[in-house]
Amino acid sequence: MAIDRAMNLLPPDDAVLEVKGLKTYFQLSRDNELRAVDDVSFKLHPGHTLCIVGESGSGKSITARSILQIVPHPGRIVAGSILYRDNAKDPPVDLAGLRPHGRAIRAIRGRRIGMVFQEPMTSLSPIHRIGWQIAEALLAHGLANRREAERRAVELLRQVEIPSPETAATRYSFEFSGGMRQRAMIAIALAASPKLLLADEPTTALDVTIQDQILKLLKRLTGELGMAMILVTHDLGVVAETCDRVSVMYAGRVAETAPVEALFAAPRHAYTHALLRSAPQGGQPRTPLSPIRGQPPQLSAPMPGCAFAPRCDFAQPACGEGRPALVELSPLQASACLARDRLPAWRAT
Repeated sequence: MAIDRAMNLLPPDDAVLEVKGLKTYFQLSRDNELRAVDDVSFKLHPGHTLCIVGESGSGKSITARSILQIVPHPGRIVAGSILYRDNAKDPPVDLAGLRPHGRAIRAIRGRRIGMVFQEPMTSLSPIHRIGWQIAEALLAHGLANRREAERRAVELLRQVEIPSPETAATRYSFEFSGGMRQRAMIAIALAASPKLLLADEPTTALDVTIQDQILKLLKRLTGELGMAMILVTHDLGVVAETCDRVSVMYAGRVAETAPVEALFAAPRHAYTHALLRSAPQGGQPRTPLSPIRGQPPQLSAPMPGCAFAPRCDFAQPACGEGRPALVELSPLQASACLARDRLPAWRAT
């Protein structure tokens, strides 16, 4: 397929993760099926960061959760493969084929693939000390005895730049600020030295200064540890500062995929173009924003054509006749937009 060639940055056997044709649906009732993730494909290599960006409801968080088989009920993977490998010499494991509550996937969660969730206050236990919660991640996988795990917890708190880590390890999550709780979540995710880190909106509800600190921390740690990372976000500023590669999602599908520089210089999908245009540009004071008109579609409703067509300024009759395929435009960029060659030049002001 053309898209498979477009996603190859490195030799195929170097990929730590390769998602092919992933479909994750929610059976809400007998006649109501919500297609949250609908035929998504991408590839990720060691040391690289992929950003999955899009509006709320685009399917980006469910894509990340599908990788670890932690999709909330009644969601389930109905098609596709999620091929994970520790290194190039190992045969890949298809995570999509593992039972969500089975021993095989539990051995991968936290051990091979770590995850930082969107809201740490609901993910951290309020009745266990932070140091114990980090140590537990090591004990659960048999990677250390209790004394070693507690010592490692302090080291991890220091690694994620929490002041006075020995004291911090004895505290509870409600004694931490929002930024410190997120750092603690990152420490838990890194405890078992995973090969891949999934970060789902890790800077939500944090002020801009703390957001910047958390993003710089993640970027530093992935570089030092050689991890691959998938960063789920709706913030284009986060994309610009953090990622090597971007997959733009809309209505459960990939609209465009490209290296971050190429995406910002010349978007090749009308939705990407609209996202960039709608973001604050830092121009003259009181400059009006350019919001995307309309609302995202209901994913349970049939969409015969391009899902973005009703909101698109460049739509043509053919856009309503069939869902555009993700087409290779260069060895590194692909787009699912019939108007990709008619988009005006993009310039941030």
